[in-house]
Amino acid sequence: MKILVLNSGSSSIKFKLYKDDKAIAVGLVERIGEASSKVELKNIDTDEKFSKEQSIKNHEEGLSLVNELFKQSGLLEDLNTLDGCGHRAVQGGAKIMKHCLVTQEVIDEMDKATVIAPLHNPANLAGIRTMIKKAPNVPNVAVFDTAFHATVPDYAYMYALPYEYYEKENIRRYGYHGTSHSYVSRKAAEFLGIGYDNFNVITAHLGNGASISAIKNGKCIDTSMGLTPLEGLMMGTRCGDLDPAIVPYIQKVRGLSPNEVDTLMNKKSGFLGICGYNDLRDVDSQRKKGDDKARLAVQMYAYRLAKYIGSYFAILPKTDALVFTAGVGENASFIRKETCDFIKHLGFDIDDNLNNERSSKIREIGSKNAKLKILVVPTDEEFEIANTTKNLIYKK
Repeated sequence: MKILVLNSGSSSIKFKLYKDDKAIAVGLVERIGEASSKVELKNIDTDEKFSKEQSIKNHEEGLSLVNELFKQSGLLEDLNTLDGCGHRAVQGGAKIMKHCLVTQEVIDEMDKATVIAPLHNPANLAGIRTMIKKAPNVPNVAVFDTAFHATVPDYAYMYALPYEYYEKENIRRYGYHGTSHSYVSRKAAEFLGIGYDNFNVITAHLGNGASISAIKNGKCIDTSMGLTPLEGLMMGTRCGDLDPAIVPYIQKVRGLSPNEVDTLMNKKSGFLGICGYNDLRDVDSQRKKGDDKARLAVQMYAYRLAKYIGSYFAILPKTDALVFTAGVGENASFIRKETCDFIKHLGFDIDDNLNNERSSKIREIGSKNAKLKILVVPTDEEFEIANTTKNLIYKK
């Protein structure tokens, strides 16, 4: 069974081809809409690479070139020979909060939910529509970021606004990064030999975007991102939690429009806003050179993360493990260290030697004195999407 996974961005398409649960090819279409566009495909088994550099006007042209490279590589004769295509889908709104086969109704609901996810949904839909056009007989599956968080109870997902805003505008906490939280929590339970239905874990997905979830008996009961991916933790360019009254205040004193404030909070804040760098590797480099704003940014990030971990520790009946994952969570040992130092008294005690080891495998980094397990679990959202796609197609 061959499953293609597409993660479509506004100017890019990340793709991965699976055959019988094994990834056999990975690639990227980048700079769509520019003169210097490029598509590259790599055969995972042989490391052989295939690429084309030319102007790519839109997602349809990009996928046509992907098809050509698949033929050239010998890995896939044509997109029409796929058994299915799984799409990363960020937001389906209140009506669609589970993974599903793509229908016109699903496309329509994603279109409506664009107001909640304006950066992601149009690109996700472009990938879906293009795939339907290029390979009309191949079933498509939308794997939603929000689906894993559908089990969050109403008292946790509701905001204390007039109830009609929930009824009429569907304003509520949705949560994101669900495929990653789902994947790493299951892998952690498997690693520790605990049945998933009895597993209680706090998962921290830390990349340029970041979120944290509390999982009780294998079901998500709370998560940090809200109506949009802006709420929660401090991120690369996003501010995360703040006093909502700051928004009208900034509009008034700076004379900014709602769109300008939205851009400020989503693209000019976080690490970038505090110290001028959004890539944590650059922030750390500046911190080591004595840049006090970089030091401040790191401590703010770790402190806010520690507060969320502490709050989720409080609502879980017991905590079997804390999991770090994604680019920052898997690679930035100093973030894991500084975060756990804030809550060491709760039993989150790190072994410095284990924490500083570089590895691409799931591993434990807690000290002998730790009261609970602290793990680094590499995420694989594409595998989760491929597996979900396969299961839904078989179910059909």
